[in-house]
Amino acid sequence: MTDRPAGWKNMDDFAPGIATNRLPATYALAGTEVDLTFDDGSKTSLSFASRYKVHADGGPAEPYEAVAMREDLFYVGRAHTERPREYTVTVLHTSTGRALRVVSVIAPEPVPGQPRVSQTFTPGVIEGQEVTGPPPAPTRELIGLRALYRYSPEHLYEHVYLSSERYAWQCLAGAQRGHGDVDLASAWKIADNLYVFTFREFRIPVAATWLYDWSALRTVGTFFGLSGEGEIHHSPGGAHIEPLGQIIYPAGEEPV
Repeated sequence: MTDRPAGWKNMDDFAPGIATNRLPATYALAGTEVDLTFDDGSKTSLSFASRYKVHADGGPAEPYEAVAMREDLFYVGRAHTERPREYTVTVLHTSTGRALRVVSVIAPEPVPGQPRVSQTFTPGVIEGQEVTGPPPAPTRELIGLRALYRYSPEHLYEHVYLSSERYAWQCLAGAQRGHGDVDLASAWKIADNLYVFTFREFRIPVAATWLYDWSALRTVGTFFGLSGEGEIHHSPGGAHIEPLGQIIYPAGEEPV
């Protein structure tokens, strides 16, 4: 982007080591098949052929990584062989039969005033399982929260959740130390104290999708975007959450 300040870091500058505190991958899905129906009418069948490869709807083998945030909660990130500018995260909540799909797409060219990476959100259900409780839905429960995210001994960030559309961040330790911004963000509630939080940056072509467990104070997620050389990257991350407090707004004067 042309409005990037001098010295502003790219994804490949800050990503090394940012998965240090990430939960390990699980291989529990290997050898299984998960059939999903989404609210937009689309269906997806995921056949986990091995620890590292998955077939979607009988298509070619694609790399994936699954992380078990809880015994019944899986974060599944998939790169796409035939659509490299697209990355899909599917959250599977097996105890409720619910799912949420987040698709991140890198635009072919930058558009002034818009993040280069867009995201779409589609709730769904896991076929063959009893479906209980409310579906994943946008939430305002993070608004006003302030917390530290410790990705490694060398990566420390602060987040402030400003509204239903934006959050503020600053780097306290790491390659981006001293940098910060306000970017577009979305938050979806999966269940009590479980959230999907995503952001889309303006200054560099990167977005991220995170699964938050606010009870265990852990996150797992993936950065997706372009490196400083214009190459497509998807970099894993994960952090310990250290809450700093919450602002409570007067009734009738809350942010959007």
